[in-house]
This record gives sequence, C-alpha cells and structure tokens, in this order.
Amino acid sequence: MSRLHSENHLVSRIGWLRAAVLGANDGIVSTASLIMGVAAASAGASQILVAGAAGLVAGAMSMAAGEYVSVSSQADTEEADLARERTELETQPEAELNELTQIYVKRGLTHDLARQVAVQLTANNVLDAHLRDELGIVEHMGARPIEAALTSAVTFAVGAALPLLMVVLSPASVLVYSVAGASLVFLALLGAIGAKAGGANVLRATARVAFWGALAMALTAGIGALVGTAI
Repeated sequence: MSRLHSENHLVSRIGWLRAAVLGANDGIVSTASLIMGVAAASAGASQILVAGAAGLVAGAMSMAAGEYVSVSSQADTEEADLARERTELETQPEAELNELTQIYVKRGLTHDLARQVAVQLTANNVLDAHLRDELGIVEHMGARPIEAALTSAVTFAVGAALPLLMVVLSPASVLVYSVAGASLVFLALLGAIGAKAGGANVLRATARVAFWGALAMALTAGIGALVGTAI
C-alpha cells in the first residue's frame, strides 16, 4: 500500500521571497552605489556616512510605499474580480457552470468528464472553483500589501546597512574598494540564498545579481568621479 505524503511546494514562498530579495538587493546596490559616487567625488568620511544613512532611510521608505501602492492595486483588482464573479454566479449560474466546463475541456478532459468535475467542484465551493480555475487567483499568491511593504522596508534597511558598515570599518584610502568588494560579496550571498530558498539554480542567480550590482556601482562611481572633477 502506498503511503500518503504531504508536499511543501516552493511556490508558496513567492510573495515574501520576491519582496525580500528585491528589498535587500536594492538596499545593497543603491546604498553602495551612492557611497561610491559620493566617495569618488572626493567627499570626506563623515559626508559619505551621512549620505549613506540618508539613502538607507529614504530608500526603505520608498520601497515600503512603492510595494504597498503596487500590491494594493493588485489587491483592488482581485477584489473587483471577486465581486463581479459573485454577481455572475448569483445571476447566471448555468452560464458560469458551462464556462467552468469549457475550461476543463481545454485542459484535456472530455466534455462529459469536464461537466462532472465542474458540477462537483461547484457543489463543494463554487466561488473558490471559479477564482482558482477561471481567474487564476489562489490563496498563496494573493496580494498582501502590508506584508510586502514591511518585508521590502526591513530587507532594504538590512541590505543598505552592510555597505554603511564598511564605511565605518574601512580606512579612507581604500574605502571605495572595500565597499565595492564587500557589496559584491553580499550580493553574491543574497543571490545564492534567494535561489536556494526558491529552488532555483544557485550559480546562475549568484552571477546575475553580482553582475548587475557591479555594473550599477561602476556607473555611479564613474559619474561621481566626473562630477567631482568638474566641480
């Protein structure tokens, strides 16, 4: 006799994982780039630290606000679809049943079997069946604005704190190099952790995050050097 087993699919992590990786990545890249740009413009250590701290606070608040507004818009759309579906189920139950049947037919079931499946699922939870199979709205992928906002703000702040720590610990003569090197290491670790948590290819994710982070920091440092020279 085969034994039943439970499965914990990684897709259930997609909501918080996306916000966490995006927040930490932005925190490291934007703050490290800001620090390197200011340092390349020949600013002093105290000025660099103030600029980095301001970038941390502003970035965390911006990430939280942006995520909240974006995910709230998604939640509003889902609520509108939910209300519309409720109305259609109340006023056109037979048409909705036929629509669900056709969905299962397109997935490969015969018409008779699709009809049976639609009837049984409708009898169990008609709204849930239509949300899942007609609209593609499932519980673990639903919009959660507050969770996304808090996750993004906290992870951005944590990511931004790492380059700032290097400003405090590094001698002024090697500050740019130490911030750049440490930030690339942090980004590589972040890419590896995110890939591991999401079940993705670790090497590919690590290389992708490190490459784009290095490019952003190099461009910002170059602009800072040009501005510093011009001024």
